[in-house]
Amino acid sequence: MSSTTNGTGPSITTGIVSFLVPPADKSVELFAYPDPVTGGRKNNYQREDKQIFVENLRGKEDSVTLDTAGFQFFHAPAAHKTFANDEEIQREYYPESVELIKKLTGASRVEIFDHTIRRRNPDQIGDSPDKRQPVPQAHVDQTAAAAIDRVHRHLPESEAPKLLKKRFQIINLWRPISHPAWDWPLALCNYRSVDPENDTAPVTLRFPNRKGETMGVKYNPNQKWKYLYGMTPDEVVLIKCSDSLQDGSVAVFTPHTAFEDPATPKGSPFRQSIELRALVFYD
Repeated sequence: MSSTTNGTGPSITTGIVSFLVPPADKSVELFAYPDPVTGGRKNNYQREDKQIFVENLRGKEDSVTLDTAGFQFFHAPAAHKTFANDEEIQREYYPESVELIKKLTGASRVEIFDHTIRRRNPDQIGDSPDKRQPVPQAHVDQTAAAAIDRVHRHLPESEAPKLLKKRFQIINLWRPISHPAWDWPLALCNYRSVDPENDTAPVTLRFPNRKGETMGVKYNPNQKWKYLYGMTPDEVVLIKCSDSLQDGSVAVFTPHTAFEDPATPKGSPFRQSIELRALVFYD
């Protein structure tokens, strides 16, 4: 389903997205690395595919903000445009992105701790760390506990306690690479439509030498999903994954997912994108 407006894409479209179905005891676990024998990743839960409706915010970008919805769109061309290798990205794209996030949020300190490049390849089987694919799976990158753990992991232990006494966030900066992201765009769920207690569940990520925690998202027909049709490389979206301010005054996190959009123009190039993950601190 899609209903079209004048050249700016559909006013609303649909997508099939995978949602978490936790086990009865709610202890959700996922092994982060593939099994050496089967190639699969062990887990103890189920997933269910649901059709979601996704509103196009093209022309209505200002209707959402980081604090009201948990995400926000900006026109912000990058000086770095090649995205050829990790070393180059860290040397050139990280510093300009730090300054951009500071400018857009008013943060006093921003520390980028990793990034992911996705280049869709329909012929690729599976998803590997060096060849990441867009995945139609609703999720939030970190739980509140995992966000605190990230501060301790990536910053000097002498600094972490002081930084954690003030407001901090984890924010992703997502940008298309090379061409507009008509193909397999990113959908984001307005935090105000989420029931945080019932719509999410922590997922323990088991690594060989440590444990992490991400947030699975369960289906709720009340969730309001949004996207920006044809996002260009000169546009970014800031995605709030965690916020230590949890008094009900602001959005705390944003479920998000890739999805196959039936409104994608025929012959569109496959989606390429980069997402940075940043610790964001305020004085």
